[in-house]
Amino acid sequence: MTCNLEYYNHVVRVQGPVVAILAAIHAKNITTPILFQITDPDIKYPFFIRVPSSDISVCGQIFIGHDYAFNITRQPKTIVDAGANIGIASIYFSNTFPSSRIIAIEPEKSNFEILKRNVGPYENIIPVCGALWHENRMIHLVDPGLGKWGFMTQASDGDNKNYGDLCHEISGITVDMIMKEYGIDHIDILKMDIEGAEREVFRNASTWIEKVDVLIVELHERMKSGCNRSFYNGTNGFDDEWIQGENVYLARNSSCLTRGERRTAGPLHNLNPEIA
Repeated sequence: MTCNLEYYNHVVRVQGPVVAILAAIHAKNITTPILFQITDPDIKYPFFIRVPSSDISVCGQIFIGHDYAFNITRQPKTIVDAGANIGIASIYFSNTFPSSRIIAIEPEKSNFEILKRNVGPYENIIPVCGALWHENRMIHLVDPGLGKWGFMTQASDGDNKNYGDLCHEISGITVDMIMKEYGIDHIDILKMDIEGAEREVFRNASTWIEKVDVLIVELHERMKSGCNRSFYNGTNGFDDEWIQGENVYLARNSSCLTRGERRTAGPLHNLNPEIA
């Protein structure tokens, strides 16, 4: 992921010595990602991103593009963030719905380490190292070369397709197991950005789908054939559907969520390099 100075200025207010650092990264004088701290008056605690990496694009989608902006009729009690990456969506949800309980699930080790650091100050966010799957078993995490937001999962046996280089094994966890482990009887919002694993997760969702009020899912048919069919076959019974950003929203009439007004915002307040 290259460092586009114009885009960085669009997402985060860049000033002072940070300009020179970003210019050096842009000129490829710096190739190893640097950890930067982001502060903003509307976000309770500072959080960290890597530069260069896909992290800034995630910030742009969530805080500038408002991919998860919606209206509510009541505060959601339980949010599951599957494919949490470094925790940006969970932080957004926590600041927007401070009384909610958020389960943030991320399979890739380096992402998870930053996730833990970013959500550490938030008592209502629980980080979980694992991958949402249709079975509780060890599976493979692979890198198709799409950056820190593009890791995929696949079964360690029975799937001969090569999606990328093997990174490490990770625990596959079902929605049922997440609910059991964390004492959840109902999920208000289930957000999924799991890079094609939605094909497996929705193949047999009958044991848990009625316990979910809202689904926010990015489909990855372009990466794994069968994602769209599996998702729609497994989600009959929802009353409303719309597209927002890259996500499909499905909601029940009884849910806490209604369609939000699509809007944009100015850049996050500040970007500072971490001082080790």
